Amino acid sequence: MQRDSREAEPVALTPAQSLLRQRVLDSVASPHSKRNYARALDDLFAFCASRPLSRSLLMEWRAGMESLSPSTINVGLSAVRNMVGEARHAGLTDVPNVSQKGTRLGNWLTREQAKDLLAVPDRSTVKGKRDYVILALLVGCALRRNELAELDVATIQQREGRWVLADLEGKGRRIRTVAIPIWVKKGIDVWMTATEIEKGRLLRSVSKSGKLNRDTLSDWAVWSIVEQVIQANRDRALWCPRPPPHLRQVVPEERRGSGADQIPARPFLYPDHGAVSGV
Repeated sequence: MQRDSREAEPVALTPAQSLLRQRVLDSVASPHSKRNYARALDDLFAFCASRPLSRSLLMEWRAGMESLSPSTINVGLSAVRNMVGEARHAGLTDVPNVSQKGTRLGNWLTREQAKDLLAVPDRSTVKGKRDYVILALLVGCALRRNELAELDVATIQQREGRWVLADLEGKGRRIRTVAIPIWVKKGIDVWMTATEIEKGRLLRSVSKSGKLNRDTLSDWAVWSIVEQVIQANRDRALWCPRPPPHLRQVVPEERRGSGADQIPARPFLYPDHGAVSGV
C-alpha cells in the first residue's frame, strides 16, 4: 500500500490484531500475496490507531485509497475481507465488513495490437522462437507469468481431439485445464524441435549465442522478455499511462468476455528489480 503510514514507525498491534494478521497470512500460499496482504493490514491497523474497528472507519480507510491503482485497492480489500472472515471464525462477531467491488484495469490490446506484439520476436533465431512462444501462451491461453515459467512439457496433452494444458495448478492452488489454440501449438512445436526439448520445463534460458544455458526460466525473466518486446513495439501505441504492479497476461479484445484476466498492455517493473539479462 502506497500510504504515508508505511514510512512511519511500525504500529504496535494488539494481541487480537496480531492473531488476525497471522491467520490471514497463513491462509495464503503465495509469498507475493503474503507480502501484499501484510502491507494492507499494517496500513489498516496504523490508520485505525487506537480507534475501534467499525464499518464507518473501514469506509473512511477505503476512501483514502482513491489515489492508488485499482489492483492495489483490490488487494487491500481482499486482505480486509479475509481478515473479517478469520475474525468471525475466531468468534469476534462485532468485526464489520467492507464491500469489495472489482475494478476493471487499464487498457486492453485489440486484435491488431496483439498481432503486432506477436510479430516482434525474430523467429529465425532460437531466442525469437522462445519469445514468440511466451507471447503466444500469454495471449492465446491467458496464463500468469509464474504459471508460464513453471510450465512442464508433460502438461501439454491431447484430450478429446484437441490440445490442452492439462491439470494446470494456478493461483490459490486451483486446478484447471486450458485449451491451446492451434497457432499457439504450432509455435510450441517449432520451439521444441529447434531445441530438442522432450521433457521438463517448456521454457528455458537462452544464451546470446542461441544455446540453452539453463533448464529453467524465472517468472521475472518472463516479465523482462515481455517488457523488451513492448519497448520494441512502443511506436504502435501499446503503452498505457498507469501500469499495474503485476504482470499477469496480455489478452486481446475478443477474449474479454471469456472470463480470462486482462492487464494493460505495458508491464511495469518494480523500482528494485532491473531488467533480467541473459534470458
